[in-house]
Order: sequence, then C-alpha cells, then structure tokens
Amino acid sequence: MDVGSQDGTGMRRRGCSNIKQDFLPEESFRSWGNYVNALKDTPARFMNRVMTRSGDQAELEAKSRSQNEMKKTLSSWDLMWFGMGAMIGTGIFVLTGLEARTDAGPAVVLSYLFSGFSALLSALCYTEFAVEIPVAGGSFAYLRVELGEFVAFIAAGNIILEYVISCAAVARSWTSYLATLCNQKPDDFRIHASGLAENYNQLDPIAIGIIIVICLFAVFSVKGSSRFNYIASYAHIVVILFIMIAGLINADTDNYSDFAPFQARGIFKASAVLFFAYSGFDAVATMAEETKNPARDIPIGLISSMVITTSIYCLLALTLCLMQSYKDIDVDAPFSIAFQSVGLGWAKYIVAFGALKGITSSLLVGAVGQARYLTHIARTHMMPPWFANVNHKTGTPVNATVAMLLATAIVAFFTDLDILANLLSISTLIIFMLVSVALLVRRYYVSGVTTTADRNKFIACVALILGSSIGTAAYWGISEDGWIGYCITVPIWILATAGILVFVPHARDPKLWGVPLVPWLPSASIAINIFLLGSIDRDSFIRFGVWSAFLVIYYMFLGLHASYDTAKEYEDKNYAEGGILSTEPKFASVAADNENGHANPSHPPPTPLLTANISSIRNIHLKDNLVESQNSLLTLLQLS
Repeated sequence: MDVGSQDGTGMRRRGCSNIKQDFLPEESFRSWGNYVNALKDTPARFMNRVMTRSGDQAELEAKSRSQNEMKKTLSSWDLMWFGMGAMIGTGIFVLTGLEARTDAGPAVVLSYLFSGFSALLSALCYTEFAVEIPVAGGSFAYLRVELGEFVAFIAAGNIILEYVISCAAVARSWTSYLATLCNQKPDDFRIHASGLAENYNQLDPIAIGIIIVICLFAVFSVKGSSRFNYIASYAHIVVILFIMIAGLINADTDNYSDFAPFQARGIFKASAVLFFAYSGFDAVATMAEETKNPARDIPIGLISSMVITTSIYCLLALTLCLMQSYKDIDVDAPFSIAFQSVGLGWAKYIVAFGALKGITSSLLVGAVGQARYLTHIARTHMMPPWFANVNHKTGTPVNATVAMLLATAIVAFFTDLDILANLLSISTLIIFMLVSVALLVRRYYVSGVTTTADRNKFIACVALILGSSIGTAAYWGISEDGWIGYCITVPIWILATAGILVFVPHARDPKLWGVPLVPWLPSASIAINIFLLGSIDRDSFIRFGVWSAFLVIYYMFLGLHASYDTAKEYEDKNYAEGGILSTEPKFASVAADNENGHANPSHPPPTPLLTANISSIRNIHLKDNLVESQNSLLTLLQLS
C-alpha cells in the first residue's frame, strides 16, 4: 500500500502494515506531552479554526495528499445512470409501501412530488459547487469553503452517517426481496435475538454478505462499477416498465376513493421520510474528481437523473396504490405482495428480481460515494489521513471504502428499516439546507470584496430567511388548523429573500455553470428543507443530537488539533516556497480570494498598500500572535 508524508510524497510498504504515523502524524500527537499541551491550547486553537474558510484552489490542491490521482473515466451518461441507480432502488423498493400505509395513503404520490421538488432545488445548488470545485469531498468541501471548517466537519460527520444508514437500510431490504424471490417471509432469513431491544433484535447476516460483495466491486475500479451499474440499471428499467404496464392493467380506481386519509399532515410527514429516496444524488457530486469534463457532464448527469427518478417514483407510487388498498400494502415487499393480491402471483418473482437489481445498484453507488467523502475529509486531517490514500493500481480509495462498508455492515446487521429511515432524513435535510445557505454565501459574500455594510445586510436577510422558515415549520407542528402564523412567517421570508436581491450586490458570478433565479431558488430550498424537518419525529431528533454531540467531542479532542497542525505546516511550507495559502485564515482571506480568482470584476482590486500589508500578515505566527493579527486586519480594512 501507499503511505504518504505530509508533503504529499509517498513511500511504499508491503502488505497491510500500518504505523501510528499513518493515523496521527500531526505534531500534537507525537507524544503525550505534546497532546496535553495541545489540549491546554484548545480555546485559542478553536477560535483560530472555527470560522476558517478554505479556498477553491486549496480544495483542489488537497488532492495531492492522496499520493495518487483518481482516474478520470466518467461521462455524463455514467453520472446519470449512477444517480438513477443510487436513488431508484432506495426509494421505490424500500419506503413507498411503508409511507403509503402509515402516513400518506394514495396521496404518497404527492409526497414524492413535493420531496422531489425540494431535492431538485438542492441538486441545482450541488451542481454549481461540483462544477466550480470538482473534488471528491462533495458537500464537505463546499461547506468548508463557504461556511468554515467547524460547520463543514459537523456536516461531514452527518454525511458519513447518512451514507452508512442509507446503505444499511437498502442492504436489509435486499434480504426482504430475496426472501420473496424464494417464496419465504423476510424474517425467515433473519436471526431473532430475544436478548436485544426491539427494532435491534432481527439480525441480518445476508445483508452483511451483499455488502462484502459490493465492497469488492467498489475497490476494484470506478469504471468497472459503472459498467456493473449499467447492467443492473437496464434490468431495473425493464422491471419498472413491467410493473407500470401490468399494474395499471390490474388497477382498481376504488382504491383511490380515499385519496388522502391522513390529510395534509400525513402527506408532508411522508415527504420528510421519502426525502431518503433522493439522498443518493449527492453521490454524483462526489464523483466530480473522476469526471472527464465536470463543467459539462455534472449538470447533465445530476439534473437529468433527478428529473427521471422523480417521474418514475410518482408513476410507481400511483400504480401501487391503484393495485391494492393502502391498508393492505405490505411494508417489506409492497410490489411483490400487491401483484399477488391481484392474482398475478408469478409476477412477484419478476418484481423481486428487479428490486434486487435496483437495490444492488443503490448499494454500489452508495459505497462509491461514501468512500470519496471520507477520502476528502481525511485529506484535511480532520479524520486520520490513512483514509485518504488512493491505491496506485486501482485508482480508488481502498482504505476508505473498506472502513465505510465495515461500519455499514455492523448497522445493517442489527437495525430495522424504520429506525434507519427517519434518522437518515434528518441528516439529509440539514445537509441540503446548509449547502443552499452556502450557495447564497458564495454569491453574495467574498472576503475583501463585500463591504461591511453589505455583509451586515446579507447576514440580516439570511437570518430572517432561516428564522421565518423555522417559524413556519414550528407553527405547522403546533397548530392544527390555524393560519395567522403563516400570514407572518411567509411574508417575512419573501421580504428577506427580496432584500438580498435588491439591497445586497452580487459579489461573485459562477465561472462555468450557475443556479438560475438566485436568491429565490436557494432560499426556497432552505425553507422547504426546514419545513420538512418539522415533520420528523422527536426520537429521531434525539438520535441526531446525540450523534452531533459525539462529533463535537471528537472535533475538540482530535480533529481540531490535527487540522490546526496541518494548516500551520502547509502555510509554513507555502510561505517558504512563496506560494499561496493552502487554507484560508480569516486574516488572509483577501489574498486567497484574489489568488483563487474569486474577486468580482465590478469591485476594484486591493490596493498595493493592502497587498503589501497582507504579505506582512502572512509572517505572523498563528498561535502566538492571533490577537495581533486580528488587530492588523482591522488596520488593513481601514487602509483599504
């Protein structure tokens, strides 16, 4: 395997031998004394790093820390099928029956439409970032550039949780459809452990087996995974067409007589859970580093896969609820049992086979995506850099792939689907909301370009957008039939969004591809995602809070110090070489923005005096002179 040093060079060692240097190479962890001193310095380091924003170029340069480049083999066609493979197997064969029966009834088709619209808005935001910053880090890299390191890390931990839970959920569903194919009940293929708590006592060894097979595909090559995805997806489409045609032939419109038995609340509650079905699209963004032409291929692949998938979801949900009363839908294998109920018992084997193909594609894309997230996080050293290594033969992140799928297998072995789905939806909705906020920041705030007055107006408008969205969601949750609250929160959202458009000048325009109708589309994405969060149950929020608290603890004791040491080392190296900063401290953001091509042509460039003073600031030691550097920044702003 390849093991690299901090400067990006690598040495080769045989076998799987690893040393402490692979996992904790930073200065703070080289001895217990160093670590104790680092812990004592935690407050100062946290203040230094909490709002540190990376730059576009810094994220691109971070690829060198993987020692080997990922191979650029993917086209827009590959990305479209990857996106469809990730989403279709997850949603339609896992959650449609569950939500139709328990939350929405036949109106589940509206739930898919609403969550699909929200996901499309998020996909547009992802697309602009992926084109501008084509790295494997996906939303972690985007948030690190625009919202700072701390927010990015907390989001990154939830991204990892999202992928682990997503793959675990569909792996358990794989067992359910295999049982149907073998004419058995799903629990017949699981082991009941009476000593474990409910929802955690149905052990699933088959799920572990399929995850191991997927792991082998994912580590071999991304192009090979793409070919396998083609084959599985083609078979999947054939089965989907069969379900639509055969299902509609056997449709009974009486099953739609009670269209929305759980009313609007049930529809939106189902929408929040069904957002799970669209979580796979962000895996396409993580493949930007392996895409031949990101500026062309990512928009085509990502948006087309989202539109096609939403259409398929709605048509299949319509078909399912026309075939069978929502009260009789089986939550484990809805389509197979629905065909059995209309006298087409043989069709359940075709459906089960197609479902297995679709779920396998979803697992494969999830395995590829989650490994690339972890790879880029490890490049920043907020996770051990051992996970960032890219194998020189396969061009894939083998270490990250194996580690993520091991965690997935453990979760899939124990945990039931309904527990997984709600927790996943929270992580997904929060991350998509943050990416939409980050896009607004990217367009309207550039360090050293945006004036203090414009910055304050922008912050006020974003705060009002967030506050009004939270208010709308809260009012929906506590008021059964009221409408007065919406007469307050909705106009505030409209005025705040219009305020950005009218009073805050654009600070940066996209260089290659941009989201249309900014700020309205990102603001709508924020509002809808927050509204859907209001439909998630309380226990899921508790689990989310516990996980986020764990992430904060990890960051304060490990991630912060690794990131601080790494940033200092790379800055010292760049100062010595006369290059640009690899990370962007608050007091050097003007230089980093301009060197990364972020300056807005409509604003004058920094004066020579400002540039000279920035050069002097670069020589200030981060730890010992933090206060002095902040004072220097204030002086520079006055001079400029």
